[in-house]
Order: sequence, then structure tokens, then C-alpha cells
Amino acid sequence: MSDMITAELVDLDLDRSADTKEAAARALAERMVAVGRVTDLEGFLADVAAREAQMPTGLDGGIGIPHCRSAHVTEPTLAFGRSAAGIDFGAADGPADLIFLIAAPAGADDAHLTILSSLARQLMNADFTTALRAVDEAVAAAALIRGDEPRPAEDSGPENSVAVPVAASAGTATGTDEAETPARHEAETAPVVATGKDAEAPAGSGAGAERPFRVVAVTSCPTGIAHTYMAAESLENAGREAGVEVVVETQGSAGFTRLDPAVIAAADGVIFAHDVPVREKERFAGKPTVDTGVKAAINRPGDLITEVRGKAERGEVTGTAAASAGTPVERAGAGGEGYGTKLRTWLMSGVSYMVPFVAAGGLLIALGFAIGGYEINKAPSVMDHFVWTQADSWGALLFQIGGVAFGFLVPVLAGYIAYGMADRPGLVPGFVGGAISLTINAGFLGGLAAGLIAGAVVIAIQKARIPAALRGIMPVVVIPLISAAVVGFLMFVVIGKPIAEAQKAMTDWLNGLTGTNAVLLGALLGLMMCFDLGGPVNKVAYTFATAGIAVASPSDSAMKIMAAVMAAGMVPPLAMALATTVRGKLFNRTERENGKAAWVLGASFITEGAIPFAAADPLRVIPASMAGGAVTGALSMAFDATLRAPHGGIFVVPLIGNPLLYLVAIAAGVGVTTALVIVLKGLRRPAPADTATGPDTSVPSPERKQPVAA
Repeated sequence: MSDMITAELVDLDLDRSADTKEAAARALAERMVAVGRVTDLEGFLADVAAREAQMPTGLDGGIGIPHCRSAHVTEPTLAFGRSAAGIDFGAADGPADLIFLIAAPAGADDAHLTILSSLARQLMNADFTTALRAVDEAVAAAALIRGDEPRPAEDSGPENSVAVPVAASAGTATGTDEAETPARHEAETAPVVATGKDAEAPAGSGAGAERPFRVVAVTSCPTGIAHTYMAAESLENAGREAGVEVVVETQGSAGFTRLDPAVIAAADGVIFAHDVPVREKERFAGKPTVDTGVKAAINRPGDLITEVRGKAERGEVTGTAAASAGTPVERAGAGGEGYGTKLRTWLMSGVSYMVPFVAAGGLLIALGFAIGGYEINKAPSVMDHFVWTQADSWGALLFQIGGVAFGFLVPVLAGYIAYGMADRPGLVPGFVGGAISLTINAGFLGGLAAGLIAGAVVIAIQKARIPAALRGIMPVVVIPLISAAVVGFLMFVVIGKPIAEAQKAMTDWLNGLTGTNAVLLGALLGLMMCFDLGGPVNKVAYTFATAGIAVASPSDSAMKIMAAVMAAGMVPPLAMALATTVRGKLFNRTERENGKAAWVLGASFITEGAIPFAAADPLRVIPASMAGGAVTGALSMAFDATLRAPHGGIFVVPLIGNPLLYLVAIAAGVGVTTALVIVLKGLRRPAPADTATGPDTSVPSPERKQPVAA
């Protein structure tokens, strides 16, 4: 790799051509164009301006650091300019005399981005900036920034290191102690982990005689190149001055390495310095937390450390982990996960994004039938015929909107499975593969296969060595083009037909279910819905049911399965609500309060309403819930109850076939679960009437799931 900065990219007299930040960026960008690092000057400057509009790039201490990722950049590049008069980049303490323009390709790889992050960290070193102000030759300035010039022995300690050994971070020996350089630290992208006998000390214990106060921090900025790492360096320096242990996780463009859970557990406080959402924020829940912008960590790190210490002394903590949990995509691929766990997470990410389409489309279709009758699916397009005063027209409108929403189910499922695997580059091949699955009648199974294949193809492409000239167009042209073509070929020519045949066979089998077989299927689905109360097994059963009705004219068997699944899912929370009403003495005060909310949650088909009870007493609540769910699922199938809507609970009963018998099935399951819970809890010593003897289930614990719609 050619040098990131050369003498041609240095202007020690920027005043000649620039007196504004726009002019300074242009002057330095023109040098990049001259050496072939930028292909389109105006396009690149537009990207720089867009980044500047998000947040000023001026820093205290006379530094301006405009930067961006751009498709017009051929390779990671630095340009440096010095202005005697100073140029306003928006810093609170006045204009900047040291200006760095950092340009990264849109598809820059991790190694290059860590080099850029190393410079950002080094800008927090006063000796480094002093040396840049004193240098009088462009060649010497470029060498100083690259780290080519050796330091005097007395200044070479890890806290005083001035030179940025860019070559070292790229893997080239420079003669310096790599273990002590910020570049080395960032090249490994591994946070410093506290070790020793105190590593397991309980969180929140505060500063004491035996060990210093411990802080973990996360820094991130929109571009993830400069401010992310400058904030980290600033916090670490302030921590050393204050006698506080600070360990930082930098969530930058080069990716991030998760802090060791033991380090987080031992921390006394947390600092979030970010301008984009913190990934996997739930890991830090339950700690005294300061949440601020990234520039605050750069400009006043000492104040943030003082603030978090004050919160720790007052006992102020954030909510539970479940309350702040991110999306399945944000949690995908956590350290230590096995392939099976990752596969489940990828699949669940697709399901989680599909469910809103299912709910919206399914309810609209059901309302269309309710208003216009069961022949509404044969109505002409509302584009050709719509009468404002006719109920049939409104029914047709709702039905056709719902049908359009349903048309997205399989593409969204496939697209977000691929997204869970490969992030945004997986969306295009995932959606394309899902759409092809509908085209060839491979349905739900085809969507699953298309999503997994798309994610795998993108991951494989990203691992390939790419010429520097192509990196800028990788994310917007090369990856979408190649991955969509590969996934399309595989779905159309190789695996599409066998999957379509398997889908047809499964549909024919479901349509042929009658009598005992249907009842047994209903019982099995009921058991699955109540096994983990909204977890992966519950979602498998729910997705199986919704896949069957994700068509304009679902079969009777598919609608029976949907009815059985929703009925069984309503049982656990309704049973817990009834049990706390009938035998309140068996439950503590908090559980009785949760029981009141469970009435509404159960009626709305939110199975997770029973989670607080199951978390407090799983050996009694879960088996009882499964028994009631199995009874309800079996009876619903036996009564031939049907359901066109995938959600809604008691509120869509008018849309259910055989609604009275359907309610009987739900009541029977609720009765079974309630009776079993009361009997099983009665075998133990009752909880005192007015005190909470068990865990406080009003707020889920970090290990407990937060209720969400089933």
C-alpha cells in the first residue's frame, strides 16, 4: 500500500488559498485529486459537506478534522494543512490552525480504517500537535504523521508517544515498541481488559481503598473514523489523571470488539459518548450511566468521569437489560455464540421484521371480509371501481391493501435474514431471492432458503481481496450485482423447483388433515406456543401459522391452524390473571399487580404477559401453561374454528369461524392452566399476603424477556 500521506498532501501555508472551512477542504482535496486519490472533486466535497452538516468537526486545541467516507475516494488518504490565521471549524475555543482532511473509500477495509483511527487518537496528544506546529518542511510533516521520525528516548513512554506509526498498524516493522502505540492498540481492535484479583469485584461497589473506581465506556460517531477514537483516547487520558480505570469499546467503521462481560460486570459506572445508537446497549444495563455526545468526551472527559462517579455514589442506575435490548440484527453474532445460536438469531431477525407486515396485512384482509363479505376477494380493482357510499367498495379497498402488504412477507423475511447475517449489503440479494421465491411458488420455505443463501453469498464476497480501484463502488454496485445474480441463478435454476415441490407437498398435507390428525396438530402447536411464552419455539409455531394464511385465499386448514395458534397463545396470561384473582394468597403483591395487566395482555394475544410469572416460578407455571395450551389448540381444531387474521386476540372474534366454540376452547385451556397452577402452588408454603416474597417481577430481570407482541 502506498503511503497514506506524502509531502504532496501537505500544505504548511494554507492561508494562501483558504480562509473558510469550505475553502480549506477544497484546497486539501485538490491535492488528493492531483495525486490520484480522489476521482471526482465536486462529488467528494459534497460528501465532506454532508458530513460537516451532521456535526461540526472542529475540536478544542485548534484542530479541524473534516472527514468522510466517499465513493469518489480510491484509497484511504490524509491531507494536512496549517493556517497561521486559523479557520473556523465550529470548535468552542476558536478557529483551528491544524487541519486534517481524512478521506476513506465507501468500501474501505478494516485495516485501513484502523490506521485512520490511530491518527484520530494521536491528535489528543499535546506533544504531537506541538511538533506539527513547529515543523517547517512538508516532507518532515508527512514523516511525523506517518511515524517515520524516531522520538527522543526521554519522550518515548506510552503516555508521551507522539508519532503515529501508521506502518506499524499496517503490519510493517518501524523499530518502535508496538505494544505501546495507539496504532497497535487499534489494529488489534481489542479493548484493554482489567485483570487481577479485583476483576470479579461486584459492580457498583464504588471507589475504595482496595481498588480504583472502574468505568467502561462506548464511543461512536456517524462516520466512525475520527471522533470515535479521539473520544476514547481523551477518556483514557482523563482516567489516568484521575486515578480511574477506564476501558473503552470503540464502535467505529472498522467494527468493534465487545468488552469482556467480566469487565462490564466489575465496572462501577458507564459512559456512552455517541452520536449514533450504541450497539448492544443492553449489556451495560443496571449501572450508573452518563449518556452524552461524542464531542463531550473529547472536550470535557474529566467532567464525565466526575459525573458518573457522582451517580454511582447516589445509587442511580439505568433500567434492565431487557428494557434496552436491541433488535435481533443488532444482537447477531455476539462473542462466544455457536453456529446454532447464530442461525436462530438470523432466522428470528427475519421473522421479527416480517411480523408487522403479517399483522397489518392480515388484519386488513380480515376487515375487508368483515365489511364486504367472503366474496370480496373476487371484487375488481378499486382503481377501476370504487364507490364512496358502498360498503363493498370499502371492503374491497381494505382487502386489496392487505393483499399488497401480504405480498411483502416472503421478501421481507428473506431480506432481513440476509441482513442479520451480512448487514445492509445482504438486503438486495435477500429481497430479490424472496421475490423469486414467490414467483416460482416456493413460498415460505423458499424465503428461508433465499435469505440464508443471500447472506452467505455476501459474506463470501466481502472476504475476497478487492483491488483498490473497486473498493469505492463495492457496497453500491459490485456486491449487489454479484450477490443478486448468484442468488437469482440458484433460486431459478438449482434449488427453486425442489423447494416449490416441498412447499406444495406440505400444503397438500395440511389440506388433508382431518379428525384425529388435526386435533393432534392443534395440541402440538398449543404446546409450542406455551413452551417459552414468546421465545423462539413460540415464534416457530406462530410463523408456521401465519405462513399458511399469507395468501389472498388461504385454505380452510391454514385458517384452522391460525385459529389454534392464537387461541393457545392467549391461554397463559389469561390463566395467570384468573389464578391471581381466584387464589391471590398464593401470589405475592407484585404478582397480583401483574395479574391485572395480564387480563389485557392475554385478551390481546400477547403471550409474553405470562413471562413475569414463569420467571418467578418456571417449574409450576410453564408445565401448567403447556397443558392448557395443548387443550385449547386441540379443541380449536376439533371445533373447526377458522381465523383469517394473524393477530388481534379477543378483538377479532367476530372474524372467526365458529366463534362461540372457539371461546369455549380458550375458556377450557384457561381453566386447565389455572387449576394446575393453583394446585401446584398450593403444595408449597403460601406467600404472605402483603409482602413480596419472591423476586420483584414488576420489572423483568436482565435474563428475562420484555413482553412484546406475539
